[in-house]
Amino acid sequence: MATARLRMNRVALLPVLFLVVCVLPLALAASWTLVFLLVPVLAAAYVLRVGVDVGDGGVTVRSLAGSRSVPWGDVAGIRVAERGDLWLVTARGTELRLPVLRARDLPRLAAASGGRIPAPQ
Repeated sequence: MATARLRMNRVALLPVLFLVVCVLPLALAASWTLVFLLVPVLAAAYVLRVGVDVGDGGVTVRSLAGSRSVPWGDVAGIRVAERGDLWLVTARGTELRLPVLRARDLPRLAAASGGRIPAPQ
C-alpha cells in the first residue's frame, strides 16, 4: 500500500496569495518591514506541510514544526471530539490530534488505512 497523504486542499493557498498582495505595500515601505512577509510564508508552509500520512508502517502526524509517527501496533482507535476534530488514541492511552481532518473525513481515513481503522457505519 502506498502512503496516503491527507492534507489541506491546495485551494487554501488562494487566501495566502491574497494576504501577500495585502502585505506587500506595507512590507515595501521600509527595509525593516520586510519582516511582515513572514506571515504569508508561514501560512503557505502551514497549508503545504500540516496533515496526516497513512502508510504500511503506521500513521504520521505532521505539524509545522515537526512530526510524530505511531506504528499500527500502538494505534488503539480514533476519537471524534465534540466539535468534530479527530484524535488518534494510542495503546498507552495518549491522544494525538489529527490536524486538518474532521469527522466527515473518517471514510477517507479508513480507506487510506487499509481496514486498520474501521469505516463509520
